[in-house]
Amino acid sequence: MIENKVKELKPTKPVKTNVDDMINKLVSKAQKALEIMDSFDQKKVDHITHEMVMAGQDKHMDLAIMAAEETGRGVAEDKAIKNMYATEEIWHSIRDHKTVGVIKDDRERQLITVAEPLGVLAGITPVTNPTSTTLFKSIIAMKTRNPIIFSFHPQAMKSSVAAAKVVRDAAIAAGAPEGAIQWIEEPSIEATNKLINHPGVASTLATGGPGMVKAAYSTGKPALGVGPGNGPVYIERTANILRAVNDIVLSKTFDNGMICATENSAIIDNEIYDDVKENFIKNGVFFVAKKDQPKLAEAMFDPKRGGVRGPIAGKSAKEIAKMAGLKVPDNTKVLAAEMTGIGAKYPLSGEKLSPVISIYKAKSHEDAFSIAEQLLNYGGLGHTAAIQTTDDDIALKFGVKMKAARVLVNTPGGFGGIGNLYNEMTPSLTLGTGSWGANSISHNVTDYDLLNIKTIAKRRNNMQWVKLPRVYFEKTSIRYLDDMPGINKVFIVTTPGMVEHGYVDTVLDELKRRPNEIEYSLFADVEPDPTTDTVEKGVAQMRAFKPDTIIALGGGSPLDAAKNMWLFYEDPSTSFFGAKQKFIDIRKRAYRFNKPRKAQMIAIPTTSGTGSEVTPFAVITDSKTHVKYPLADYALTPDVAIVDPQFVQTVPKGTVAASGLDTLCHGIESFVSVMASDYTRPLSLQAIKLVFDNLTKSYNGDAHAREEMHNAATLAGMAFGNAFLGITHSVAHKLGGEFGLTHGIAIAITLPHVIRFNAKLPEKIAVWPKYEYFRANKDYAEIARYVGIQGKDDEALIEGLVQKIIDLAHSVGVTLSLKAWGVDKDKFDSAVDRLSVLAYEDQCTTANPKEPLIADLKQIMIDDYDGQGVEK
Repeated sequence: MIENKVKELKPTKPVKTNVDDMINKLVSKAQKALEIMDSFDQKKVDHITHEMVMAGQDKHMDLAIMAAEETGRGVAEDKAIKNMYATEEIWHSIRDHKTVGVIKDDRERQLITVAEPLGVLAGITPVTNPTSTTLFKSIIAMKTRNPIIFSFHPQAMKSSVAAAKVVRDAAIAAGAPEGAIQWIEEPSIEATNKLINHPGVASTLATGGPGMVKAAYSTGKPALGVGPGNGPVYIERTANILRAVNDIVLSKTFDNGMICATENSAIIDNEIYDDVKENFIKNGVFFVAKKDQPKLAEAMFDPKRGGVRGPIAGKSAKEIAKMAGLKVPDNTKVLAAEMTGIGAKYPLSGEKLSPVISIYKAKSHEDAFSIAEQLLNYGGLGHTAAIQTTDDDIALKFGVKMKAARVLVNTPGGFGGIGNLYNEMTPSLTLGTGSWGANSISHNVTDYDLLNIKTIAKRRNNMQWVKLPRVYFEKTSIRYLDDMPGINKVFIVTTPGMVEHGYVDTVLDELKRRPNEIEYSLFADVEPDPTTDTVEKGVAQMRAFKPDTIIALGGGSPLDAAKNMWLFYEDPSTSFFGAKQKFIDIRKRAYRFNKPRKAQMIAIPTTSGTGSEVTPFAVITDSKTHVKYPLADYALTPDVAIVDPQFVQTVPKGTVAASGLDTLCHGIESFVSVMASDYTRPLSLQAIKLVFDNLTKSYNGDAHAREEMHNAATLAGMAFGNAFLGITHSVAHKLGGEFGLTHGIAIAITLPHVIRFNAKLPEKIAVWPKYEYFRANKDYAEIARYVGIQGKDDEALIEGLVQKIIDLAHSVGVTLSLKAWGVDKDKFDSAVDRLSVLAYEDQCTTANPKEPLIADLKQIMIDDYDGQGVEK
């Protein structure tokens, strides 16, 4: 009976959704949304779009991991950066664009420009960038009040839907209609064709294979689609070879080469060919023997279509080598094939979407130009060409000659092509190729009109800066409070210990010397590692008192707590959710902090470690999750820092040790940071030397040494407040929050492992234009020489530096393992995977001289547990 029932219930043919009905319902719902959004003003549109940006940014890591796992392509950590790019960089570019109603009123010429939505959009997304493309297209669609219906790639359906839900839910919560963002639930070619040809769909945003893009253009309606990219890079004889190789390896390994602007071939002048090749090999590029190239081509390319086989795109170099039956070294990052031919008979000369590059030797400039043109003609017309050179005339001639919408000078192709990180082009994840590539546009998709626009973009270093408060130092410098202007109502943030030791009275005594009468309110409930609950209590007291001056007195905890209280007092609408978000560039962050206007802030440190008195950082622990977050914005920089050594003469030895080792790390990490500069490195070096010379003596009670350590902490703060930090802090923030470790102890345990990790040639190259080539090993060696370490080479100097740090920690009673500080092994094992992801997401990770993989951070934590190579 059971078998019969099963047979009765089992349909003889699969139940098929009526595609016409499904598409009609989606379009009808979108049309209703269009009518509703037509009445939105600019303020409402911007609010909804910003909420989408913040939601996408918050889930950037989850979506990246999901995309990598579902598609089996690329690198999750790199996809995370692409997701951040699709939110932060895009929002920074369009946030101030007027897209609603009257957007320009030229009274002199009597011209008024009015913006109206285009209509319902069809969005086609690729398997290569499923989540970032979804985020990007949803954001620009909402910014222009256009409902969008997605047709996701079947192999990336789960992650694409997840990305769409993140921004859709945020949009609806912010006031958007439900039909603003939708998608086809059961993907098929039939459904996609009916969607893009539906009379209720105004235009198609198509990112995908040539067939899909061609279908979008065949609808008879406006379409924004991108063509294939087979971009060459010409390494001209005057090129900065170290930078050129760094750029190309960075580009080819980022998400395993799936950005369509990534270099597919390198053309190298004969005069520098051997040097370039040698540097490629040093950076993990494996040159495939001539006899093995046919095997590689057969494994990679479909002979019928001519393009790469489905499983190839986004795979690592080692995986592709394995598919081709090739043996390669363990450090292989990119496969290279030295070639002479171009075209269908030489499949390796085509677009590869993977960390594989073809190499050509050029006899002259003319020969190089000719090879580049042939490569563009073979599947890359209109897309991207790049040149590495120091000859501006050659760069210009190359740019004029190439039929490519993007001609990139001295930048990584992938990052240069998508714009804004390495140049001033419009940031976008949809790159038009103009009439050369059978596209309607020739620029990075934004709000341009339909023109072929040719852009020659030169590499630029981000403008850097040094922002510092007024600093008063030397013993009894607290007396500046006597005559500092604008002090009438003072709110003091501190700890119970500062009250007990009489330090609060010292501050009040100075304030009483002022000619005007002072009112004050005391908040002395700050605990070690202050929480959001503590901040909320302080803000409530602050709002009731309404101070014009805030004085933070104590170690890093009260200083950080005071900064957070200041932030939320100044602007009650400040969102902790927004404030804690990670950023690539502090000046472009998606969430903006308002400048303080109600109160000035004075920071008086009583420990010598955090440097918080001069930095834009404030570490806070989420009371709900117990996760530490380093908030960062120049609005958090105190107005005045008073570095008075009288306040550190009675600091307990344990605090001296932990805070001093933290100071050392601040100096070291800021010196090797990708954002370090000529303005910050001298501060870093002086801080490092002062710590090595004085920490042990300070620990043993020497008064002068304590004064020197106090200066060292502030100098290091000045350095890292402008150059930022690295993964020692990323790891320590998470270990400290999880296991209740003192921050300086977690720092000291982690620092030796990070130096050894950072000093080796990177698997993943850090992204920052100023950091032109990997130099962390040279930087560590320079530190070692500065503090008097001897060594036969850089490697010996670096290991000498590590040993000097270990000896310093031991001299102040610090054992360098988590185990020694009581961390339970079972708890550690159960948390380490989660903590390594959180460490990658930590703000400090972005300035590290190597981009770590999550697995790297996990291994550092594992080594931290036993003190592997340090205590063992």
